[in-house]
Amino acid sequence: MKVSIIIVVSGLFLLSAAFKANQQPKPWPVPDKAAKTPNPVKSSAESISAGKALWSQHCSSCHGKTGLGDGTKAAQLKTQPNDLTLASAQSQSDGSMFYKISEGRDDMPSFKKKIPDADDIWDLVNYMRTLKK
Repeated sequence: MKVSIIIVVSGLFLLSAAFKANQQPKPWPVPDKAAKTPNPVKSSAESISAGKALWSQHCSSCHGKTGLGDGTKAAQLKTQPNDLTLASAQSQSDGSMFYKISEGRDDMPSFKKKIPDADDIWDLVNYMRTLKK
C-alpha cells in the first residue's frame, strides 16, 4: 500500500513537472513609456561584470547560471522561469527588461528594493544581453 502511494505521488509529480515544462509563458505587458526607456548605462566590461555579480546574487537561483531557466529553485516555482537566452527574451527592449526586474510578477519578485540603485539594474540588463545562445 505504501509503495503504491509513493508511485502515485511520484507519477503526479512527473505529470506536474511535464506540464510545467510545456507551459507557454503568459504575456507580460510593459507600459509603453517603460518599454521605450533607453538604457543610460553604456554596455562595457565594467558594467557587464557588475551585472554578472548581481545575476549570481539575485537571479541565478531561478534563471540558472547561464539564463536557461534551470536554477536550483526553478522546480519549486509555480511557473517555469523564462529561458533568457531565447530570441523571444532577447528581442525585448532594455526598458522592458528593466521594468520586469524592477516590478516583478507572480514568482518573479520585484527587485526595486533589493537593488535600489537603478544603474545596478541597468548593469544587470547589460549582462543579460550576453546570455544569447
